[in-house]
Amino acid sequence: MTGTGSTRADGVYQRLRQDILGGRVVPGERLKFPDLCQRYETSVGAAREALTRLVADGFVRTQSNLGFSVMPLSHEDLAELTDARLEIESLVLRLSVRDGDMAWEAAAVAAHHLLKRTQFLTQDDAGPPANAWSAAHAAFHTALLAGCRNHRLLATATGLREEAELYLQWSVSFGQEPDRDLTGEHQALLDAAVARDADRAAALLRDHIAHTAQLLISVATDEPNQAGQARLTRP
Repeated sequence: MTGTGSTRADGVYQRLRQDILGGRVVPGERLKFPDLCQRYETSVGAAREALTRLVADGFVRTQSNLGFSVMPLSHEDLAELTDARLEIESLVLRLSVRDGDMAWEAAAVAAHHLLKRTQFLTQDDAGPPANAWSAAHAAFHTALLAGCRNHRLLATATGLREEAELYLQWSVSFGQEPDRDLTGEHQALLDAAVARDADRAAALLRDHIAHTAQLLISVATDEPNQAGQARLTRP
């Protein structure tokens, strides 16, 4: 594909990704080429490249004879995603805390400052997090992991976090639980990281991920099987 074609595909990729996260394209919805080409004013080739990238990101799936569709939100998928994040993301954070330099530490502090100062909702009504807060939240967690020098592990952990964003964006109660101190959780993560306490940082992150996963069960549209339900609700 030419440079112009790649640029066009990048634009479609970014816009469709934002539409999925913003709820303008819903989980399970079929993504048909005629509709995509009209909506994003692009070619079939650029749309296909964008969809292929979104499949790799975990936002879109492809099925034989059915084409492309937005990834549905399911209990089994959330259980598998949570298991993977608990093991891989906590390992990457442990390595990041161990190996991160002063520039990494400063970047994590700055990302936390931005997150703390960003308004969670765009209005007082209940709803998903504001786009600015979601971006700051993702940037903070990315900054915490960025000290890891194993680029394969880091890429895997980052990809898993991005997949989890689908569930976060579709949960209307995330961050609004009366008994949860989300701000405190983020502060504790930063404090452990800056103190170079890798064991505590990893344990806090595992709790953070598990707590969120239990909340996000409500946005899955399928019926939970016994094994998946047990994995998501275990202490």
